[in-house]
Amino acid sequence: MGGKNNMKKSIYIAFFLLTTVAYGQANDPIDVDATGDREIEPAYRIALSPRIVDTTINTAIVNYPLLSLRYETSSEVERINPASIKTIEKLPKLYSSYVKLGVGTELMPLGEIYFNSKRSRKYIYGAHLKHLSSYGNISGYAPAQFDRTKFNLFGGINEKRYDLRGDIHYNNQGLHYYGISDTLGLLKDSIAQRYSDFGISGRYASHIKDSASVNYFVGLAYNNYLSKKPERKEDIDWRARENYFGITSGAWYKHGKETYAADFNIRYNGYKYGIEDSSFTGLDSGLVLNNTVINLKPSITSFLQDNRFKAKVGLDLTFDVHTKTKVYVYPMAEVKYSMFNDIFIPYVGIRGGLNQTTFKSLTNENEFLLPNIELRNEKTPIDFYGGIKGTLSKRISFNAGISFANVRDMALFVTDTLHSLGNKFDVIYDTLNVTTIEASIAYQMGEKLKLEGIGRYYSYSALNNSYAWNKPRMQFVIRGSYSLFEKVLFNVDVNLEEGRKALVYGEGENVTIESGQYIKNLGFLADANIGIEYRYNKRISAFVQMNNVASQGYMRWYNAPVQRFQFLGGVTFRF
Repeated sequence: MGGKNNMKKSIYIAFFLLTTVAYGQANDPIDVDATGDREIEPAYRIALSPRIVDTTINTAIVNYPLLSLRYETSSEVERINPASIKTIEKLPKLYSSYVKLGVGTELMPLGEIYFNSKRSRKYIYGAHLKHLSSYGNISGYAPAQFDRTKFNLFGGINEKRYDLRGDIHYNNQGLHYYGISDTLGLLKDSIAQRYSDFGISGRYASHIKDSASVNYFVGLAYNNYLSKKPERKEDIDWRARENYFGITSGAWYKHGKETYAADFNIRYNGYKYGIEDSSFTGLDSGLVLNNTVINLKPSITSFLQDNRFKAKVGLDLTFDVHTKTKVYVYPMAEVKYSMFNDIFIPYVGIRGGLNQTTFKSLTNENEFLLPNIELRNEKTPIDFYGGIKGTLSKRISFNAGISFANVRDMALFVTDTLHSLGNKFDVIYDTLNVTTIEASIAYQMGEKLKLEGIGRYYSYSALNNSYAWNKPRMQFVIRGSYSLFEKVLFNVDVNLEEGRKALVYGEGENVTIESGQYIKNLGFLADANIGIEYRYNKRISAFVQMNNVASQGYMRWYNAPVQRFQFLGGVTFRF
């Protein structure tokens, strides 16, 4: 309140002075002349020195500290295990020799020897010898003994600009046509068969890294295949004899994102049984067949989008010089694309080709054939296929696909009743439309665990036959191996087949008639094999192998059942 009163007084005084001044200035000036005395005070000296008087008023310093705003934060560092690096002072020791010896039920001896070269940048060589035989029989059937001996010798040279390979093999297989009742009392020699197989091959391939150069390969092969000798020397011509000679070659050239390639092959196969236009027993007619197949396969392959997209187009120009000379042109095209870093790879394509049918290829599939059979090359004018494959993880891979093919002169095995007692097979040929659906999945955890499953479904539509004889409609294959502490190894192999039919020539159990043909259902095929190996150390191990553990006497071919449960055990050595 005191402050407000002082302010009012100051306003009044200022207003009064201004009024007085204004009034004085409004009148005319007056001059007055007069005399008088005016006293002047005596002067005196100021004793103080002058100084500067600072009228600045120091204000108090006010501190405004920063507000304490602290947010609580937390950080967590994930622990990373240190990388383990295994320092290897020296590579694991290799052994050049491996021996496997064993014996099984039905007096089944087994012997196997491997010999390989050790580590070498330049040279590779080795040999392999294996023998397996059985002296057992199958209840109710003629003698069923067999023996198999295989020998292989190989070698090669590796250089920066080329490699060279060579191979020599000899296989000897003895068997009996046991698919007949033992009540007939047939002697073993009368139903015995033996196949002798000798071959030699070599291949040269260049590896020139210069992109402006053309790489190529050339291969040569010769094979001699014989059936059993007749008992009499003068009948030596009456045995199946086959000589094969082949030249394979190819070249390829890379230019930018394209690869230009071409294959050129010549394959000759000469098959002879007996003397042409003559007869041995009135039923065995002499047969001579010479077949030459020449084919040229040019193609172009393109890689795009960092090699994720691949396209291949070409054709197969084939000359079939048989009883007549025919020329075929088969398509060859495929497209595939890698998605998500090879997780999914869809593919689609069309193909075709000619497979040269030989006596050796047929007996490798069915060893119970007659020695005199007609040979026709199998031709596939068109085969359309597609599917998807890939990897679900670093351990799981898969493949699923479907194909539609037209196959001409497909070989089908049927029971022979004209030249034998029904214990041998002949070959007939037919044209079929074949649909195949296949899916597979594989799992692998290093060398510890490996699993694979394959499923296939076949649909056959034959031109002249009710079914594709002895071929399955459905097939499942399961394979796996497991290593326990690298000490005990387990392996399993399971094969399941369903839908096989056989052509027979009369009524019987489980025989039906369709289109005038007698058809017998061969039933379900279930074959499971289990193996166990115990490694005493790196050089010595023991093993057991159990075959057909379900003891199923299923028919592999009509009137040709397999042996039931078999047990095989032995030891292995490395040195």
